[in-house]
Amino acid sequence: MANRFRLEMPSRPENVGLARVVVAALAAQLDPTVEELEEVKGAVSEAVTNAIVHGYQGDPEGLVVIEAFLNGDSLEIHVEDRGAGIPDNPLPPEKAADSQRLGLGLDFMRFWMDEVEVETHPGKGTRVIMRKKFRLVSEG
Repeated sequence: MANRFRLEMPSRPENVGLARVVVAALAAQLDPTVEELEEVKGAVSEAVTNAIVHGYQGDPEGLVVIEAFLNGDSLEIHVEDRGAGIPDNPLPPEKAADSQRLGLGLDFMRFWMDEVEVETHPGKGTRVIMRKKFRLVSEG
């Protein structure tokens, strides 16, 4: 079985750093470059922050679940909440056009990771699944 972990934590902003460190420690087993590690940490920060801010709307009693899996030269990360979910149409068109920040966190995740999937159910929560493949350094 590939190495993996599951972390459950309250939806508190101070736990974003904890999530970053734990995922980075697992990713370090794939001998990433500093840049690759920073990309993973940035993506985790965005996903966990979204769960806290949007999923639970700042309620510190929510639960954020993070799972990460190593599989060969790949890392897969799941960040899940049981919060508000993402509504089909979060803002009316006239407000969405004015909102330049809407969706930037997801754009960053997609930029830093190879694959990003979002599973959401309004009123029931959201799961973000991110994957990144690392180049393996041959041992010599």
